[in-house]
Amino acid sequence: MGAFGTVTSAVIADDHAIIRDALTSSLGNEDALQGARIEIVEAVNNGIDAIVAVRKHRPGLLMLDVTMPHAGGTEVLLEARRWSPETRVIIFTGIEARGKIAELVEIGADGVFCKADDMGEVIRAIPRILEGGRIVCSRFTRLLEDGVDLEPLTDRERQVLSQVVTGRTNREIGEALGISIKTVDRHRTSVMGKTGSRNAAELIAHALREGLIDPNAS
Repeated sequence: MGAFGTVTSAVIADDHAIIRDALTSSLGNEDALQGARIEIVEAVNNGIDAIVAVRKHRPGLLMLDVTMPHAGGTEVLLEARRWSPETRVIIFTGIEARGKIAELVEIGADGVFCKADDMGEVIRAIPRILEGGRIVCSRFTRLLEDGVDLEPLTDRERQVLSQVVTGRTNREIGEALGISIKTVDRHRTSVMGKTGSRNAAELIAHALREGLIDPNAS
């Protein structure tokens, strides 16, 4: 997939039309892509539609924003891996928080780039990513190298964290996730240990600071 001479199908998912248009234009420039040929099969503006598009097209490439309505980039990436494991996933984010970048790398993004950077860095990286490489932009690479190592959260721990942020009790979280109160408490304790938080307020503050949750989420 993505070999030169063949056409790679692509899905673009970003809730800003100007970003979708810029990506569409850039992905049509074969010279900038060093001969790689990409066909955009669908462009969507929210996470649910992104998941649907991946299931429908099984694209060779998914260009994905981290923060979108209905489902965030992390959730979309995990679903893309489930439905189309061969899809190469490139994620953009304006969140310059080490925790969020580390999470995206940990769960298997093939490329992670900052929205504040030059689009040229992304375009130059695409051929290598299509051939199997994994690339994190220079800005985020420095961020990861400068940070203190933190043990990453599991998928279930991220789900519990998201529920804690909404103010739900352990019982409510257990009902929402289909697990026991004891299991919720175990995950919650693990999350607090990994983040160095002593209470729910510190946990929420850490999650916001590190970009582990969307502050605009309901």
